[in-house]
Amino acid sequence: MKFVDRSKEIAALEREYHREEASLVIIYGRRRVGKTELIRHFIQDKTALYFLATEESEAMNRHAFQQQIADFLESDLLREAVIDRWEIIFQQLVLAANEKRLVIVIDEFQYIGKSNPAFLSVFQKIWDTLLSKANVMVILCGSLVSMMMSQTLNYDSPIYGRRTAQIRLRPISFAHYHEFFAEQMPMGELVKRYSLTGGVPKYIEMFKNSGDLTEAIRSSLLNPASYLFDEPNFLLQKEVTDVGSYFSILRVIAAGNHKASKIAALLQQKQTNLPRYLKVLIDLDLLEREVPVTEANPEKSKKGMYRIKDNFINFWFQFVYPNRSYIEMGHTDFVMARLEKNFIDNHVSFAYEQICQDKLWELSAEGKLPGVLERVGRWWDNTHEIDVAGISEADDLLVLGECKFWAGPVGINILAQLEQKAEFVDWHEDTRQTVYILFSINGFSVDLQAVASARHDVILV
Repeated sequence: MKFVDRSKEIAALEREYHREEASLVIIYGRRRVGKTELIRHFIQDKTALYFLATEESEAMNRHAFQQQIADFLESDLLREAVIDRWEIIFQQLVLAANEKRLVIVIDEFQYIGKSNPAFLSVFQKIWDTLLSKANVMVILCGSLVSMMMSQTLNYDSPIYGRRTAQIRLRPISFAHYHEFFAEQMPMGELVKRYSLTGGVPKYIEMFKNSGDLTEAIRSSLLNPASYLFDEPNFLLQKEVTDVGSYFSILRVIAAGNHKASKIAALLQQKQTNLPRYLKVLIDLDLLEREVPVTEANPEKSKKGMYRIKDNFINFWFQFVYPNRSYIEMGHTDFVMARLEKNFIDNHVSFAYEQICQDKLWELSAEGKLPGVLERVGRWWDNTHEIDVAGISEADDLLVLGECKFWAGPVGINILAQLEQKAEFVDWHEDTRQTVYILFSINGFSVDLQAVASARHDVILV
């Protein structure tokens, strides 16, 4: 798999590697997001030991770790020894870390603590008395987000306070998405593919070599034999116990119901029962809570709406999960026909909005706006909605935008509609500077281009 982006993460790991004292780095993130590939890329030119823990017992993991250390040290004595304590194995390993720094990686670390919670206290003692005094860099990596957080990052964890750095690896941004593909691809095609895979490298790999997107959807998403067909099950069943409840919530949201009251009503649940489920989904990076970007106190706002953050999960719950029976019975053509009717309007266009929001942050960072934005998102009231909005309290700046994933160019009428909506945005009405930004996948009309060239407050992307 091609290694794309991750420059910030590699830089952070290099800083930890070059520390004068020992370092303990926690890396975590959802399955298939590229954690192991990041580590592999980082250690390729270093003296390193990589150990992959399994869901077997602690004793079995300890024995496997012992054998790997024996191979690493080329020690027949260690290989044949009967050892029932982790400390003894780590002592042998630390002896190998003299002048040259040693990187010790334990991948899927959470499985050992899951099989025996007391292991975390054991590892704390090993770190305090042995590893922290040695010339080592220890990386603890895991793909079960909730478990890694509780075992390594939460206040009540025995390891809390020991880490010198942590990296939560998230999907790769759309700005780097094109780097996965050997040949240049039209922007519209890139957006469609991104709406299916998001920035998860393993998913991108499935679609990378497929020239025809329709066939890729058939073979990778509407095919019971493909691992992606049941991927959300695997993602959630390791993280939560009541998978069915989470599936129901995600399906209702994917169908276009974003308010907590509506979600609860459709699930025939009390609204007070929802927050704990929603928080878990947010912690897993599958869901996000949005409020209008102009809200002064977002956390307390009653205008909050819940949206599926992950493009693949959103697609799956819209088009795969509700049609599983048809797919299992071989009626792929029927499902594909239903999908094609709604794919652009109900799915791709929303992924494009998120891409445009990210682009707005980029324009702000590059100094291409008359101010530095502090918040970017969407804006809405009871009757109006604006796809992209950004504000800068310091610069008294309001940026409002529309995103159009259309077959043709965007015309001047869209700008006029946006200006009309702007009148309803209740933020610094008397003093603000308003900038209008229009995003189009297929360009702009000649009239709109002429207006934009004559006005300083209109930007076309």
